[in-house]
Amino acid sequence: MFIQTEATPNPATLKFIPGRDVLTSGTMEFTTADAASRSPLAEKLFAVKGVTGVFYGADFVTVTKDDSDWQHLKPAILGAIMEHYMSGAPLLADGSAPAGDIDDEDEFFDENDAETVDVIKDLIETRVRPAVANDGGDITFRGFKDGIVYLAMKGACSGCPSSTATLQHGIQNLLKHFVPEVQEVRPM
Repeated sequence: MFIQTEATPNPATLKFIPGRDVLTSGTMEFTTADAASRSPLAEKLFAVKGVTGVFYGADFVTVTKDDSDWQHLKPAILGAIMEHYMSGAPLLADGSAPAGDIDDEDEFFDENDAETVDVIKDLIETRVRPAVANDGGDITFRGFKDGIVYLAMKGACSGCPSSTATLQHGIQNLLKHFVPEVQEVRPM
């Protein structure tokens, strides 16, 4: 098994591509070892001293570290990922499907803005999320109020030094261009 690695815009996060599906739908993020108990792979990754976050995408795993050196962490992470896939163990301990990222009930917006929100969500889904996934992360719609779009950033995007620029210059400009009601984009 050959696992590729790619740098991400976040220097504390590396993208690992095992050459097979990781998740069949959605994404999953683990920010603590306790949260990782649901996934044997995430548990193995958190057992590597210095790992502070694990994120699953469709065909990749991103791992976030503390101030440890990648040169020391990378071999242990590669070993954990390879061991997991070679063992045939399920991604999730309980064998269930991954829970959705964020329930639609958690979204907030005025019913009068439903049409605008549909356009915003479509733009995020078709133009923003694929680009963000290429960088080892994910971004999801959380809400729209008073012209402000609220987004949740995960994986390599969470805590990334360039995420503010991505939000304000990339995503905000895109949404403002197609949706005049949008005045600003903020992380949540």
